[in-house]
Amino acid sequence: MADRPLLVVEDDPFLRVLQVVLDPDTPTERYAAFADFFAHDANFDDYCAQVRARAPGLFPARVQLVETQHELRGALADARGVAVEALTMGGTELAAAPKLKFVQKYGLGLGGIDAAACAARGVAVLNIRRRANIACAEHALALMLMQARKLDRMVGLVTAEKLAAAGYPYKPFDRRHTPNSNWGRIGGIRMLHGATLGLIGLGEIGREIASRAVAFGMRVLYFQRTQWPEAEERALGVAYAPLDTLLAEADWMIPQLPEGPSTRNLIGAAQLARMKPDAFIVNVSRPDVINRAALIDALKSGRLGGFALDPLYEAPMRDDDELLQLTNVILVPHLAGSPRLNGLADFEDIIAGIAQALAR
Repeated sequence: MADRPLLVVEDDPFLRVLQVVLDPDTPTERYAAFADFFAHDANFDDYCAQVRARAPGLFPARVQLVETQHELRGALADARGVAVEALTMGGTELAAAPKLKFVQKYGLGLGGIDAAACAARGVAVLNIRRRANIACAEHALALMLMQARKLDRMVGLVTAEKLAAAGYPYKPFDRRHTPNSNWGRIGGIRMLHGATLGLIGLGEIGREIASRAVAFGMRVLYFQRTQWPEAEERALGVAYAPLDTLLAEADWMIPQLPEGPSTRNLIGAAQLARMKPDAFIVNVSRPDVINRAALIDALKSGRLGGFALDPLYEAPMRDDDELLQLTNVILVPHLAGSPRLNGLADFEDIIAGIAQALAR
């Protein structure tokens, strides 16, 4: 087994799938945990057998997980391949990896990968447009549409009795003269077309959201620390705006930021006060980007039109959570990246690509 190729993999919860599928020395407890994680969408044993069969010469492999840049550099002497998400691969790392055949980026953008240095060394650079990112963007648009069309409140209100109980007493139109659309007389319905979306963060998921919002005919503003080149903004159909401007002009606001000290409570009472009355927020990134207490105050006062959240501040939530009592709030149990088939298909593609890179 000494000739098994060594793959050095960033210790990311999803990248661990490479260890579980490719390394027979993976602890049985970890294998069982991933089988359970995928069980509601797929049979993990069958999946592993199928993927291994597509990767001759790669399985069985040795997979070494690393957490830090220092650990990465120390593991590269015998590495045939590297897979990273946040860790970087530059000249120093390449110099420490004389046997390296490929670098796999767990994502579409190649930030942190010195592609020119890799090309000079004949090291293949692989990437992937993650299906879960696409699913998150679809989920964000679905939540926006629910808010715009009030679908979360209107589903099933199709009898006079149910409408009346919800505060919409039925009164028929004079059909001798008028159409019959919206016979429940539901006010406050909105359109996405022509409205402004403010995106805080234009990473991979942010760009997926932006492209879909543009297709709906929305004006898309974005804010982040580094502005994109004008040509790339134009190609995507977005415009940069300072944070205060974005908050003031957005009809919908989506914070799409990573978790960390710099983003925690980025949106608090002062920022919420700058938003339009009745603006909506959709958060499918990290809950603590928005200060919870300030958010609840803005929702209870009617300052915000509504709020949708996935993932949650606490999972599972408590039955007495104050957010559950608010009618203008949509809460979902972390479904944005689902189904699990997204991740399984991604790793099937990744492993097939890695096998090809090693076979060259």
